[in-house]
Amino acid sequence: MRTELKQRLSLRRRWRIRKKITGTKERPRMSVCITNQNIYVQFIDDGSGVTLASTSTLSKAAPDRDKLAANAASAKVVGSLAAQAALAKGIKQVIFDRGGNRYHGKIKVLAESAREAGLQF
Repeated sequence: MRTELKQRLSLRRRWRIRKKITGTKERPRMSVCITNQNIYVQFIDDGSGVTLASTSTLSKAAPDRDKLAANAASAKVVGSLAAQAALAKGIKQVIFDRGGNRYHGKIKVLAESAREAGLQF
């Protein structure tokens, strides 16, 4: 499949998901972005357009951040860090936004890790 077509289909999938998902101050959107090198998680209030909390493999709070990459082991660490950051801000319930990715592999491990740390989806 051509690269342009894959990118266009990915963007359309992301838009289709975002049409249905909206975060509020009480229940923000947990947005996950996975690149080739890093994993990023943000808690977003779409009503006011504000990021309430965020974490990634590059954040200073991550232990051994120079060893973290975009793999399942790092996704587990980032998921628990994201849950800790959210709970510190008083966020207990979130709406999970997988960013157009399949709920499989790294995305699934990150979500399960956040659930184990105390977040409710």
